[in-house]
Amino acid sequence: MFLRALVLLACLVLVACNNSPHAEVTQPVSLKLQVAAAQFEHYLPELQGKRVGLVVNQTSQVDGVHLVDVLRAEGVNIVKIFAPEHGFRGDHDAGAHVKSAVDAKTGIDVVSIYGSNKKPDAEVLSELDVIIFDIQDVGVRFYTYISSMHYMMEAAAQNNVKFMVLDRPNPNIAYVDGPILESEFRSFVGMHPIPVLHGMTVGELAKMIKGENWIDSANELDLSVFPVANYTRNTSYQVPVKPSPNLPNAQSITLYPSLCFFEATPITIGRGTDFPFQVVGYSPVALGEFSFTPRAIKGASMNPKFKDVTVQGVDLRDSMIKGLDLSLFISAYKKLTVNEQVFFERASFMDKLAGTDKLRLAIEAGQTEHQIKQSWQQGLERFKQQRKPYLLYQ
Repeated sequence: MFLRALVLLACLVLVACNNSPHAEVTQPVSLKLQVAAAQFEHYLPELQGKRVGLVVNQTSQVDGVHLVDVLRAEGVNIVKIFAPEHGFRGDHDAGAHVKSAVDAKTGIDVVSIYGSNKKPDAEVLSELDVIIFDIQDVGVRFYTYISSMHYMMEAAAQNNVKFMVLDRPNPNIAYVDGPILESEFRSFVGMHPIPVLHGMTVGELAKMIKGENWIDSANELDLSVFPVANYTRNTSYQVPVKPSPNLPNAQSITLYPSLCFFEATPITIGRGTDFPFQVVGYSPVALGEFSFTPRAIKGASMNPKFKDVTVQGVDLRDSMIKGLDLSLFISAYKKLTVNEQVFFERASFMDKLAGTDKLRLAIEAGQTEHQIKQSWQQGLERFKQQRKPYLLYQ
């Protein structure tokens, strides 16, 4: 109640100022973007008297207060917290095992949905009436929060539990690019036939997942999506809380779709530094003149590539690269192969990230970035038409 009272007071002050007879006539003020979680009046009534489960992490905040604390203050009965990759508090390395436990602060059961148990069983779901998903995404297919949402939607559909998505902006919403995932390359880092950069929010994706029957029992799912207020596809948005340990700032989020493919190679993208996903480096072949030395960083990367070894590469912290850029990747491939270094050391993982083997094979065949990108344009046009019914923002 206290948080809602503050929001209401701020609105009343704004209205009073605008209605003052002494107020100067100015240009119209843009309305402030408001994430769905902050719009209490829209979704709190649906939680009254219900047993609630939350799919949340460190990004699930309303004006700096975690959604768990916000809802508990409102008297909501939170029964379970479901923890995706990186954990409920966002302090686990990429790929690190997330354990089920009890949250020390609230005493609420925390159920891991990352690792071997990606979908909770019927016994866990029997304790719930509603599941809320409120996690900041970055708009890239291989970022696994949307895979966790997929499994939780399916579990809800199969166990007669309502599923609610509190939407948040996509910082990469302006871009739709990359190959469409082919079914034989489906994995936890790519579950849906969408491009690498899909240009959708998690709320829009949830509607599409249900509407396209991409989960079992899709027709049985009771889905509600609560949109972001005062948001468009042209709205610039910087994520206020880092969405995962190795995406610490806006630049890393922007570069993430272009640099993540390096994870399937021996090249480091800065895990174990203060600038992950903002550099590339290698040794003994120098990829550039910038030197850095990865180290163990608790909660981010304890065993990074080239741990305690100095590598040389490229500093991208001031780069203007946006969207999906393959130029660095193709350049690094050429440098390593001409020096008889193995590049695709994890070829199957590369294909899972790409959602196809065609990208890897095209690079090995010497195709240019332009040729490669041309090859997936028809698929992108089909996808843009397919997603239209599910879009919430202009």
